[in-house]
Amino acid sequence: MDTIGNTGNRLDEIPEDGIRSATLIRDLNLDERPREKAIVHGIDSLSDVELLALLLGSGLPGKSVLDLSREILADVDNRLARLSRMTIPELKKKYRGVGDAKATLLVAAMAFGRRVHKDFTVPFQQMRTSRDVYEYMREYIDGLNYEGFWVLHLNRANRVVARECLSRGGIAGTAVDIKLLAKSAVDHLDSGIILVHNHPSGNLCPSAQDDSLTRRIVAICEVVDVKVQDHVIVASNGFYSYRDEGRL
Repeated sequence: MDTIGNTGNRLDEIPEDGIRSATLIRDLNLDERPREKAIVHGIDSLSDVELLALLLGSGLPGKSVLDLSREILADVDNRLARLSRMTIPELKKKYRGVGDAKATLLVAAMAFGRRVHKDFTVPFQQMRTSRDVYEYMREYIDGLNYEGFWVLHLNRANRVVARECLSRGGIAGTAVDIKLLAKSAVDHLDSGIILVHNHPSGNLCPSAQDDSLTRRIVAICEVVDVKVQDHVIVASNGFYSYRDEGRL
């Protein structure tokens, strides 16, 4: 819990001499204040830097809140998904001037955004192409630093009736029990499934293990009359589709 001083400012925003010299939003020039800009022009007029500054509220002695925001975004290569996956302890440890209150607010804002997005997700979304799969899954995968494996359960119209994470592993790989996968497909009364996993390394090329696993899953699913529609590998720079490459 952050300690509040008599001035109402948190201690991690006050230098050791006890004199507040951190740059607050209200200290910025009028045309640099994100709050006023949002009120006049709407929230969508703000850049990512300005939105982050609005959440942070204050910078550090000698560093404005806008500069602190630029520093944080540059550190995550301006990828909000990477920032959204950071925990409260990670934010506090990595960025000077980000204490309990700032870190908690950032994590809460990101979590709130994810929940809002889910409300807008079309139920039983239809998977027509590999890009549909990529766009559907990227929210759950982008920014992850470990490898995971998901199955999209499909009805006869190729609409997603369930999304299931079968395993989470390390940076270099993850294990999948293909018997449990087949059982899950039968339990969901699937007409088809789509396999999805990520490569945190950014390498889109499937490995020999990926190829072997795909062949084994296709074989066991044929036994239970479930078609493997695609296997999509997702990375930070795009995706790879076995179906698009003529390998399914």
